[in-house]
Amino acid sequence: MSQYVFKLPDVGEGTAEAEIVAWHVRVGDVIEEDAPLVDVMTDKATVEMTSPVAGRIVALNGEPGDMAAVGSAIVVFETDASAPAAEAPKSNGATAAAPPPPPAPVKSEPPPQPKPRIKAPSGAVWTEEETQAAMGVAPEPKASQSLARSAPREPTAREWSAGQASPAVRARAHKLGIDLGTIRGTGPDGRITHDDLDRVLVPVSGSRSAALAERSNIEPVKVIGLRRKIAEKMQEAKRRIPHFAYVEEADLTELEDLRAHLNATKRNDQPKLTLLPFLMRALALSLPDFPQINARYDDEQGVVYRHEAVDIGVATQTDNGLIVPVVRHVEARDIWSCAAEVSRLAAAVRANTAAKEELSGSTITITSLGALGGIVTTPVINHPEVAIIGVNKLVERPVVKNSQIVVRKMMNLSSSFDHRVVDGYDAAAFIQRVKGMLEHPAALFM
Repeated sequence: MSQYVFKLPDVGEGTAEAEIVAWHVRVGDVIEEDAPLVDVMTDKATVEMTSPVAGRIVALNGEPGDMAAVGSAIVVFETDASAPAAEAPKSNGATAAAPPPPPAPVKSEPPPQPKPRIKAPSGAVWTEEETQAAMGVAPEPKASQSLARSAPREPTAREWSAGQASPAVRARAHKLGIDLGTIRGTGPDGRITHDDLDRVLVPVSGSRSAALAERSNIEPVKVIGLRRKIAEKMQEAKRRIPHFAYVEEADLTELEDLRAHLNATKRNDQPKLTLLPFLMRALALSLPDFPQINARYDDEQGVVYRHEAVDIGVATQTDNGLIVPVVRHVEARDIWSCAAEVSRLAAAVRANTAAKEELSGSTITITSLGALGGIVTTPVINHPEVAIIGVNKLVERPVVKNSQIVVRKMMNLSSSFDHRVVDGYDAAAFIQRVKGMLEHPAALFM
């Protein structure tokens, strides 16, 4: 047997180091060449590294959250040496001739470094990054292979990655020694969740005494990967930007009627309309009169870059965290084009296939919690932008209209602005313009 040391390769663009996000293997696992090995995150992308050789894992250098330098050893393998020499003939009592000297070892080329698999490019809302795709069950090694492990054995790396689970769930299962291949996920599309792991650790009990039992366990959760990037960008935005919020309610009764009519009469090749494309269209029509809001502020150089193009970031929740893909040139799109592009980008980020350029460069951002939108929010600006528009929950409630109490469909717009660049009066005037278009939806098509 011999050892092979896997060193972290340069994953591109002059990266000097990368964060270890999640291991797909454990010490003692027997894996095959090109099997998933480890996920690492740089400032540009999250990359899945694969094994350059087949063998047994004898050492892993680093825990999730640790930084590894390019060229440093992160995995040590034990691999098969060259085939053993033929057995010498048995002695017949005569003096055996001295065996010939062993042939000089043949110098073999080292195994090629694996080609990184980019799982999710960076540049999301917080230069974010993307995220890791859950891995499916891979075939087990054949019994005839020399590296096959005799029973009993621990799960292989591929078995360990069985089932659909986020990197955080995989990392927790790894730490707890739980084989994901034995768990049936209850999340969307059979995805394994933290609740599924909890059910394995503590079986659900129907007894009242168990439900009321005191609990004192504290689970430390290391902030790594995408969650670390989000935390850093949130902190940077709140530290550098003096936020101020402005909230206004809008009567969307007529807009909702129009939306329902358009969805009922749309062609089969047209996407279903939500409120979002109407709001995007209202922003595109309003921003030319408020150029200081469709802008990015470089506070280190003291320069505000005002953009003619309206590139709207749409905050999208995924299993791996918040990602903001960008709909380019909304000023040149109609309602249907906006809806189709939002749908395409949302599917791409949730499948971790969005391109790098689709995840950065927005000039203003829309954020929404959908049905959980609440009454008022105070969204954090996506630095270096200077404004973010928050959509709250649409509700029916009584309002006074033309001196009569009527039931209308009302929704609040909760927005935040960078007070270094945007004055309060301009922010209020801008939101009032957007509100007017939403309340009189014919203006969106004029």
